[in-house]
Amino acid sequence: MRSHHCPNRIMFPLPFLGLALVLLISLVPPTSSCTEQEKSSLLQLLAGFSQDGGLAASWRKDTDCCTWEGITCSPNRTVSDVLLASRGIEGSISQFLGNLTGLLRLNLSCNSLSGGLPLELVSSSSIIVLDVSFNRLTGGLSELPSSTPARPLQVVNVSSNLFTGRFPSTWEVMKSLVALNAKNNSFTGQLPTILCLSAPSFTVLELSFNEFSGNIPPGLGNCSMLKLLSAGYNNLSGTLPDDVFKVTSLEHLSLPNNWLEGALNGIIKLKNLVSLDLGGNELSGNIPESIGELKSLEELHLEQNHMSGELPSALSNCTQLITISLKGNQFRGELTKVNFSNLPNLEKIDLLHNNFIGNIPESLYLCSKLTALRLSGNHLHGQLSEKIGNLKSLSFLSVANLSLTNITRTLQILGSSRSLTNLFIGSNFLHEAIPEDDSIDGFENLQVLSMSDCSLSGTIPGWLSKLTN
Repeated sequence: MRSHHCPNRIMFPLPFLGLALVLLISLVPPTSSCTEQEKSSLLQLLAGFSQDGGLAASWRKDTDCCTWEGITCSPNRTVSDVLLASRGIEGSISQFLGNLTGLLRLNLSCNSLSGGLPLELVSSSSIIVLDVSFNRLTGGLSELPSSTPARPLQVVNVSSNLFTGRFPSTWEVMKSLVALNAKNNSFTGQLPTILCLSAPSFTVLELSFNEFSGNIPPGLGNCSMLKLLSAGYNNLSGTLPDDVFKVTSLEHLSLPNNWLEGALNGIIKLKNLVSLDLGGNELSGNIPESIGELKSLEELHLEQNHMSGELPSALSNCTQLITISLKGNQFRGELTKVNFSNLPNLEKIDLLHNNFIGNIPESLYLCSKLTALRLSGNHLHGQLSEKIGNLKSLSFLSVANLSLTNITRTLQILGSSRSLTNLFIGSNFLHEAIPEDDSIDGFENLQVLSMSDCSLSGTIPGWLSKLTN
C-alpha cells in the first residue's frame, strides 16, 4: 500500500541508513559567518515558502546565517548543511540553493513542498546528500546537459512524491552514487539500470511503488556492490535475467507484485541473500534443492505465484529463516520432508491454499519462536498434537479446511495457548457436537474465533461468553 505520510523515524534500508549516518555525523559546528551570497540564496529559499515553519524568526538579514535554525557552516565560512526536515514548510524549492557552492547536505524531507526539483540541485558540484522525500513535488527529474562533468552526489532520496516520467538517462554522471531511493512516485519506462555502469560503489536501489514496466534491462550485473534491489509494485514483466543473479553482493532482493515469470534456478548464486521477496508474480517451477545453500536467508516470500513441486528438504538448512510465505501456489507433497526444528528463529509460516498432504509435521511444534502459523486450504488431516502448547508465542493459528477431527480435544489443547488471539478452525469436525461448558477453558486473550462451515450440532455453549476479549 502506498503511503505519503512521513514516518516517525527514519526507515531506510540498513546500507542506506548506515551511509547517511556516517555523512551526517561529520557535521561541524559553526565557527564563522557566512557570505552575503549565501545569505541571499537562503533568503530567496525562505521567500518561496508560503508556510515557513517559524524559520523567519531566526532567518534575519541582519544576523549571521551560520546561526540560523537548520543551517550549519563549515570552518571555511561556507554553508555546508541545510537541514529542514519536518518543519511544516509549504511552498517551492528555490533554484538559488544551487548558488551555495559549499553545500554538502540538503534535507527538506517530510514537508509539504510542491513544484519541481530544480536542476541546479541535481547538477550541483558540491551536494553529496539530497533528501526531498515525503513532499508533493511534481514533474520529472531533469536530464543533465551532455557536457556535465561527474557529479559528487552519493545519496539521493526523492521517495514519496508525485514525480512522473522516465528516469533521466544522463544521470550516469553520478559516478559517486551510493544510494538512490525513488519509491512511491509515478515514474515510468524501464528500470534505470544504467546507473550500474557508472557508479562502482552503488549499494542501494529502491524503486518500488512506481509505474516502471517492461523487461528488466541489462546492466544490473555491473552493480558489483549492490546490496539492496527493490522494485516491487510496478509492471515489470519477462523472466528474471541472468544479470540479476550476477549481483552476488545482493542481500535484499524485493520484486513483489509485478508480472515476472519463469523459474528460480539462478537464485543459488546469490549466497549473501538475507531477504527474497518475489510474491505476487507469475513464477513457475519448484523451489530448487540448492536453496539450502542460502545460509543467511531470513525472509522467503514466494506467495501468489504458480509454483509447484514438493518443498525441498534442504530448506531446513536455511537456519536463519524468520518468515516463510508460500501461500497461493500449487506446492504439494508431505511437509514432513522439511525438518522445521532446524529453524530456531522461525516466527511466521504461511502455506495457505496449496496441495500439501499428510499430517502436520511434529517438527513444527519445536519452533519455539513461532507467532503465526497458517496451514488452511490444504489436504492435511488428523488431529493437532498436544505439543502445540510448546509454542508459547503463537498468536495466530489458521488450520481451517484440513479435515481435522475431534473438536473437543482440539479446543482443550488450544485453550492453554495463552498468547493465542486469532483462531481459525472452520470447515473441520464435520457433524461433530459442539463441546459442553465444563469441558472447555482458557483462551484468555482470544479475540477472533472462526468455526464456520463445520455443521456442528448442539446448543451454543456458555463458555463462549467467557471469551471477554
